[in-house]
Order: sequence, then C-alpha cells, then structure tokens
Amino acid sequence: MPDSPTHLLDRSFGKPAFDAQAEPALTIRPGTSETIGFETDDAAYAQIHERGSLEAVTAPINPVTGPVFVEDAEPGDTLAVTIHRIDLGDYGWSVYLPGTGALANRMGGETRAYRIPINGAEVVLTDSLTAPVEPMIGCIGTAPAVGTGSTIMPSYGFGGNMDLTDAKPGSTVYLPVEVPGALLSIGDIHALMARGESSFVAIEAQGTAIVSIDLLRARDHQGSTMTNLRAPRIETTDEWIFVGLGDPVQESIARGYEDMFDFLVGDHGWSSADAYVVMSALADSELGGPTGSTAPDPLHPMTPKGAVTVHRLPRSVLG
Repeated sequence: MPDSPTHLLDRSFGKPAFDAQAEPALTIRPGTSETIGFETDDAAYAQIHERGSLEAVTAPINPVTGPVFVEDAEPGDTLAVTIHRIDLGDYGWSVYLPGTGALANRMGGETRAYRIPINGAEVVLTDSLTAPVEPMIGCIGTAPAVGTGSTIMPSYGFGGNMDLTDAKPGSTVYLPVEVPGALLSIGDIHALMARGESSFVAIEAQGTAIVSIDLLRARDHQGSTMTNLRAPRIETTDEWIFVGLGDPVQESIARGYEDMFDFLVGDHGWSSADAYVVMSALADSELGGPTGSTAPDPLHPMTPKGAVTVHRLPRSVLG
C-alpha cells in the first residue's frame, strides 16, 4: 500500500453525529485498490486541558469524519472496512470527567486532563513508564435509517462509539448498511486503550486512519449471515469477533453468542452440536466498550444503559 492514501478527508469534514441527511464528503466505488484517510480531531480534549471544564468546551466532542458514500451499497448489504494503518501525532490526552467511568468514586469532582507524549512507537504514560503504541478506532459506523446516531453513546447496530481495541490495523470491520450509499464515518482514534475502556477514556489522540472499503451485497450472499447484520463484526488475523448489544447484559451476551452460532452453522456448515461444543470450550465473551446499547436518560447523559459485549472465535477452528 502506498504511503499516502488515494483520498484524504481532513478533520474539517468532522460531524457531530451519524446522519443520513449529511452531505457526502466523498463518493467511492467499493472493491478497488483506492484507500481513504480519515483525519480525526482532538480539539475538545485540548480545550478541556486549557479551560478546565467540559462546560467551557466549544469544539464538538467525539466528532466523526465523513461521510463516505459507497456506490451500489443498499440496505441489507454489509460494508467491509479494512484498516491498513493509523498515523498519530506527537501527543494524546488522558481526560477525567467528573461522574464518568468506573473510577468516578475515586477521582472526585475535579475535571482533569493530562497531555500524554507519543514518542514514535511508545506512549509515555508517566515519568517512569512507557508502553507500545497500539492505535485503534473508537468510533466507526454507517448512517442510521431513522434519525441520527450519537458519537458518544450508545453503540448501535450500525456501529458508533463501540471502543473496541480490535478495530486496529490489520483488521476488517463489518458494518450493516441501513441507507443507500451506507455513509461511512470514522472518528475517536486512540493511541492506546485498555480493553473495556472502563475509565471511559483511553489515550485519545488526533490521527489519520487509512482504510479501504469492500461491499458484501445481500443479493450475492443469500443465506449468509454476513449480510443483514444486526450488529457489527470484526475479523482480525487471529479471531472473528461478534458484537452483542442488549439490555440487560445477559441479552447482549445472548445476541452476540447467537450470531457466532449462526455463523458457524449457516456460513460454515457445522452441526448445531459441533457449534455448541466448540463455543462452550473456545469462544470467549467479555465486556466491550463502556457506552451501552440503549440511549441514556437525558438527565444522566453520561451514564450508560445496556451493554456492549464481544465474543471471540479463534479463526483456527475454521480450518
């Protein structure tokens, strides 16, 4: 892949929501060698650092860059978005917002923002500790058929702010198409993030995600579970990952596990008995990102409802 993407959408194309009414920033034909660079924005974190409170921030929080109109994409199809590379700047941010995340009872009522240096392949977490850069995309999705989708919470069947570490270079993210052209948008790049993002932030960083787009047409994949998706999937070099969305968490787990089961039986011809036994032995489940699966109470907009779960199937079992 060449160093520079075929197309570059800079951060001026940032939007505050996933929206079918948004004017496309680019139209592309799927399945070609063309790549797209999505530059993301960290202006809100810089303003929190400078101004000391979320209320003083004027920049959009977690904007997504796009959208990209994909020719021939129709409802029921699936976008296959392969992440080739994520380029980062020289620093990122670790931010605490009072009342958010699993450490709210420990961090107190003061907004905090820490500027985190990125030195090449390393993130400088403290004066005495560095860690390897592991960039990933926190927010990726298509446009919803009805209304708009938040870029903060919850996560949706079409994607959104899922905050999954597996959305990284070398992976392919599969997203359902709900509107003609799909309208793909990407934002919220992280230089490094612990699985689950339990503190509600990662090492947030401005960056550019370079991707290519393919299209699985429902009419060409009749009987396959890879179209008409009810939630995103991710294919890495080692695993197939099925996202579950539901409220309560048990529903989220069941939905993700059902999708994996149907994939084994429907797409790979396994018996239900074999799928059950192998999943019971080898298919791991865990909490995904912290954004929930149901729109939060307007009075408590940063308190998630429902759950995002991820269900991991080793690719080695497929032969």
